[in-house]
Amino acid sequence: MSGAAPIVRNIADLPGYLISTGDTVVLAELAGPAQGSSASVFLEIWEPGGAQPLNSHADSAETFIVLAGTGAAHSDDAVLPLGPGDVLTLQPGSEHRIVNTSATEKLYTITIMASDGGFASLVTGGTRVPLTAADLGALVSALA
Repeated sequence: MSGAAPIVRNIADLPGYLISTGDTVVLAELAGPAQGSSASVFLEIWEPGGAQPLNSHADSAETFIVLAGTGAAHSDDAVLPLGPGDVLTLQPGSEHRIVNTSATEKLYTITIMASDGGFASLVTGGTRVPLTAADLGALVSALA
């Protein structure tokens, strides 16, 4: 038996973060090193038309589970459409970004970094922003 107690957190109690000023993607840390995990798991919320900057993770695969909304995954030379129920896995070292292709609806994903590699601290070192009641409602609807 491990001596560590299980951890239960409610999404309504978690803050969101913008990694950089002017970002159009809010991330909420669901699990990561602070909870004793070597992987990190996030709720990501893209504003309509929003996008991540081009980024890469040398030592980690990254998996996105699309809960609601539509988008496009740009990875190296590939561009793939994304919609609810899609599971996208990006290989370590790929240069990628996700774009919300809707002009009116948000894009919601659960994102898993197989090896955190400092990503959770990058996120939580950003600007803290509240998750909105509409975002929490959309998440509950998507998971129902």
